[in-house]
Amino acid sequence: MRKATSIARAVLRYNHRAEYRQQRADMMRIGLIIPSSNRMVEQEMVRHVPPGVTAHVARLRMTGAHRVGIDELLPRVAEAAATLVDARCDVVAFHCTANSMAEGPGGDDKLMAALHQAGAPRATTTAGAIRAALDALAARRIVLITPYTQETTDHEAEFLHSAGYEVLAARGFALKGSDEYCTTPSSFWRDRAIEAARPDVDCYLLSCANISTFPVIEDIEQKLGRPVVSSNQAVIFDALRLLGIADRRNCPGRVFATLDGQSARLATA
Repeated sequence: MRKATSIARAVLRYNHRAEYRQQRADMMRIGLIIPSSNRMVEQEMVRHVPPGVTAHVARLRMTGAHRVGIDELLPRVAEAAATLVDARCDVVAFHCTANSMAEGPGGDDKLMAALHQAGAPRATTTAGAIRAALDALAARRIVLITPYTQETTDHEAEFLHSAGYEVLAARGFALKGSDEYCTTPSSFWRDRAIEAARPDVDCYLLSCANISTFPVIEDIEQKLGRPVVSSNQAVIFDALRLLGIADRRNCPGRVFATLDGQSARLATA
């Protein structure tokens, strides 16, 4: 009797381990190429992907004193993407809002091409992910809020305009670099969005991968009655969309409610 019980327990332990190994094998992986100075991606994004998904990060020096044009940046993007392909990432994202929008849709297309040439099975950029999120929400009229200088903010507004959106207002708050970006509390961005409220807007866009927005997205949406898109949120959304994953647990914002229909369309494409 004792021997039978021991065997049963051993079989149960084996089955549990086999199930765990299968779950690990089935895990979907999102690869993120981010600026070296970014400290918000792990804090916000990595903790908020749904169960069954992991995020892997590669860093590049590409902002501030290290900022270069897209053509000069591309070889380094391709190399970073290749390291994430080595890690068997199912989708690779170039995740820097300002860089992905800096040279218009053409510059963003170059970044996408570099990701695919490096072997990424699926790819996105922050600019492309924001467009995907806005389109999923059928949002055309945007209020843009950033931590950048007004000049950089205006460049982003121009990108959005060239992509077919109407930017009703664009406000940059000229914070002093990455340290101030990532230490500014999320309540600051909530208050700025509420101050920018207007009745003719479709969506509020909080731009920058190095600011904290997740704690306040749903609060803003409730108070203003409009959806909110942020850079970090949009990249998670687009990665899940590309992977055909409709599970939105841990993910804040109305845009994730659109994943059901989008995932079904991708599955039958």
